[in-house]
Amino acid sequence: MSASSAFLTVPLLVSLRVFEVNSCNYTCPDKPVFTPSSLVVKYGDPAFATCVACQSDCDESLANLEAAGLKEKNGRTLKWKVNSLTEWKSDPICYNIDHNGTQCCSTLKVTLYQMPTNVSISVLNHSGPMLEKSRYDLVCEVRDVAPAENLTVTFYRGQTELGKAQFSRSTSKKPKNGSFSLSFKATKEDDGAQFSCGAKLELGPEGPQRPLVVRSQSLTATVHYGPELQNEVNQISIYEGETLQLNCSSVGNPSPSYTWILPFNDSSPASSVLTFKSANFKHEGQYNCTVSNSVMAVSVIFEVDVQVNFLPYIIAAAVVLAAVVLTIVAAKIYCCYKHKYMRDYNLKDVFRLRRHPSQGPY
Repeated sequence: MSASSAFLTVPLLVSLRVFEVNSCNYTCPDKPVFTPSSLVVKYGDPAFATCVACQSDCDESLANLEAAGLKEKNGRTLKWKVNSLTEWKSDPICYNIDHNGTQCCSTLKVTLYQMPTNVSISVLNHSGPMLEKSRYDLVCEVRDVAPAENLTVTFYRGQTELGKAQFSRSTSKKPKNGSFSLSFKATKEDDGAQFSCGAKLELGPEGPQRPLVVRSQSLTATVHYGPELQNEVNQISIYEGETLQLNCSSVGNPSPSYTWILPFNDSSPASSVLTFKSANFKHEGQYNCTVSNSVMAVSVIFEVDVQVNFLPYIIAAAVVLAAVVLTIVAAKIYCCYKHKYMRDYNLKDVFRLRRHPSQGPY
């Protein structure tokens, strides 16, 4: 018989004894041995294994293999092959009948896996912006994954892990749907953050070496939070004539608006900063700035004290004093000069000095 004709699509019947799974003894000293001892197969991929029914103490004519697929027997060696494995319960059983009539069995553990057909993330019973300091539940939906007990779901904020979840222990090998949740408290740092979840099958050393992960699309969070101000009351003291600037800028989402109450009759500006280039006593008093958005409103008070700046007056007085001193000194010098050099001075002497000597006396 050729090798090709040795493969059958029905279980081999080499004896009249009928296999009974309930009669299997898995503790026989010379029980069948599978190679490999276990299989991890992707749904629809081929599978192959070999069983040696016994080492010595069995009748090889009574050895057989219970499994769907193609089977080949060569003495004590039995081969099993499936071109496309799609049976979720497909663990082959290899058995022999020892000389005591015991049905000695071994089962090949076959893990048939299927990656999720879809993984998605959402916020439970919520749509639209979140509110700072409120709690929300992220929900990760996983569809058609097997085996469910090997699945781990991880929640992410960006690339940072937030937590993990798993299926409850399940004996079903068929694909299952799962819903996993993670509770968190929203903060203003979460505004604009991207949340996602990943479904990972962990199949052990017999499984694929590359990670089997399906990642959801990212969910971009919008978090509304109120404005914050550092101090409720600010004491400000400036000199008359200096620039007065009051700043109550704050960050919030939505962007806040500003309302001022001034100590003098003037229109209330809508900006976060007030500037007066040359302060005077009119600008003295209490300024109240209210910052508000749809979440909350906060206020800050500026107590402004405008003081007299004596420096200009001191400078002016110094200038006047210097001028007076200089005037007195100049007058003193002039008087001294006149007394010393002009006390004998006579206008007639001037003309007399100019007369030629030949002209004789006047």
